[in-house]
Amino acid sequence: MADLKAAAERLRELHDGEMLVLPNVWDAASAAVVADSGFPAVATASNAIAAMLGYPDGEGAPWQEMFAAAGRVARAVSVPVTVDAEAGYGMRPRELVDRLLEVGAVGCNLEDTDHRAGGLVEAGAQATWLAGVRSAADDAGVPIVVNARVDAFLPAGGIPEQDRVPEAVRRGRIYLDAGADCIYPIGMRNRSEVATLVDELPGPVNGNSGDGLGLAVLREVGVARVSYGPRFYRAALAQLRSGVQELLA
Repeated sequence: MADLKAAAERLRELHDGEMLVLPNVWDAASAAVVADSGFPAVATASNAIAAMLGYPDGEGAPWQEMFAAAGRVARAVSVPVTVDAEAGYGMRPRELVDRLLEVGAVGCNLEDTDHRAGGLVEAGAQATWLAGVRSAADDAGVPIVVNARVDAFLPAGGIPEQDRVPEAVRRGRIYLDAGADCIYPIGMRNRSEVATLVDELPGPVNGNSGDGLGLAVLREVGVARVSYGPRFYRAALAQLRSGVQELLA
């Protein structure tokens, strides 16, 4: 437990200072590549892991298989590991924290999409759940880094486009007050949206690198951490597809 505590504290420190870049991984081999390349932490991508296991994203895979995959990632590297735990798989906060620690994870993404009813979980209810996770981590003696994902920018969230930025700010503030360590407004499309979130939120912001949002731009606007989701997994599959198709030519 002392090692997990030290890893969690290190992961938290990485959110303060130089921008933390996380090329998301999906198995032990990809995790080793990232860690061996010199990245100070490893993050999983639930979309990629679910696809690797043969399930759809959005909690389509059994949590047991998702956590088993995360455990293999954690065992493959010596740097802190943060797990994309989707919406928490319906677990109570203490169970989620226990499962994370059992597999060696010291951080987690927790999204506010309601995978059962559709749309987004009511912000107050999500904040209460995040506060429970924070409390459970404190009770366990490991300051797990909670990256609260805000899904207001995703079409499935059902938020009108003109309301997405203010809703993401509103939710982000509520989640930070509940004990989240970082806010991840996934799906931001341009520099202006990212800059507004960074300026308006009193805590670290996680951005996505993408078209028009390269690392230089994200660094300039002040994001604390950058995620890639399943991008590298999909690129690896595309290269495999291209290579095997050449065999048929």
